[in-house]
Amino acid sequence: MSLFEIRDSEIAVSEVVAAVSRAEASENNGLAVSLLEYQAYASMASKEMARIAQEIALEIPNCRLAALHRTGSLKVGDVAVVCAASTPHRAEAFDACRLLIDRIKARVPVWKREHGPNGPYWVGWEDARCEPGSDHAHHAHPHPHHEP
Repeated sequence: MSLFEIRDSEIAVSEVVAAVSRAEASENNGLAVSLLEYQAYASMASKEMARIAQEIALEIPNCRLAALHRTGSLKVGDVAVVCAASTPHRAEAFDACRLLIDRIKARVPVWKREHGPNGPYWVGWEDARCEPGSDHAHHAHPHPHHEP
């Protein structure tokens, strides 16, 4: 679906999002994703998102930011996170929004579990007990990136 119009009526963001949404866009390593589950340490996540916004406001003057992140089970195509930025100039708003989503993904305690043809698996999960050079590195046991 394409949506390119000039209107003299109110614009609904949900209509624009619907125009670019597609179920087939969700895959990981070439395998289809059928369901997404998000879990979070909610109180810490909210505080960290606010801390990130304060940092960005120091880097980009006159910046206003907002972000919402969903938890629970989401169908493919459901909105998981929304970030918004406002600055006096468009370029800085895009920069601020990019910084916001990148830092949220890197630092906020939200975990994603995807369901695919091989079953559910946690995205980005690593067993920190067996890092090279750690006391546990000599133990030989597998660490699959998905659950059996």
